Amino acid sequence: MSTLKIGMIGLDTSHCPAFVGLLNKSDNEFHVPGTRIVKAFPGGSKTFSNSYNRVGQYTEDMKAAGLEIVDSIEAMSDMDAFLLESVDGAQHLEQFKILAKFGKPVFIDKPLACCYGDAKAIGALAAGNKVPVMTASAIRYANGINSLKADDETVGCCDAFGPMSFLSDYRDYFWYGIHTAEVLYRFMGKGCSTVRSLSNEKFDVVVGNWADGRVGIMRGNRFGGNNFGCTITTDKANKSSAALADVPYYALMLKEVVPFFQTGKSPLDFSESLEVIAFLEAASRSREQGGKVIELASL
Repeated sequence: MSTLKIGMIGLDTSHCPAFVGLLNKSDNEFHVPGTRIVKAFPGGSKTFSNSYNRVGQYTEDMKAAGLEIVDSIEAMSDMDAFLLESVDGAQHLEQFKILAKFGKPVFIDKPLACCYGDAKAIGALAAGNKVPVMTASAIRYANGINSLKADDETVGCCDAFGPMSFLSDYRDYFWYGIHTAEVLYRFMGKGCSTVRSLSNEKFDVVVGNWADGRVGIMRGNRFGGNNFGCTITTDKANKSSAALADVPYYALMLKEVVPFFQTGKSPLDFSESLEVIAFLEAASRSREQGGKVIELASL
């Protein structure tokens, strides 16, 4: 199979050099073969400091890595697939509107969007243009997480935990909460009906009730705990594990992304990815309203 040419959009995140190192450098210990990032559009958000403070340096880094830097997304129409990396999820819909016209697979880095309305619009554009889309947090695929549940076990409850810093210029749970929500949905899957958020200066606990009686908990802290993980209750046992960094999270995720680019078939159902954003949207609204229970059906 020939090596696919990849275009990268948004040079404002540490994911960019990490992905180039894993995909382009065959001497990397954790190299994932099959694709090569060859073009990049710097992008950058004017409203998010973690974007506009970093896009210049990462653009220079990508030049040094041998990528062709282009001045528009349209200039990458000849690529085989795309990594939409813009760190500001609020930009993703606008940028995907252009990418959708090319009709080629797109991986959208976390979060898919920073509001449920944008996420739904991306889904509609993808369906209308028959564009394969995959989105995920790399923590979903981390060792320690990826093998916690046996195939013959049914999960009734999951308590997923992780750091949850808040930024002044980014929407609360969509910054780091997305990682923990992805761990939660890896084990719970779709079906959440109501969400309630409890928050103070150091902790946030978001409780989701699934329509079939299962319970999912997203627990975030600003207290000092920096690792991700979860406890699951299955029909056979209670199990706990933290994400392990023995193999880079990104490498394990890219082992899923590259076959997606090659086949156009995502390992994740987009409807699940859409519900992850709905869960965060409901949690954010609950937090804003002092812990009110929010029905996902109301979004």
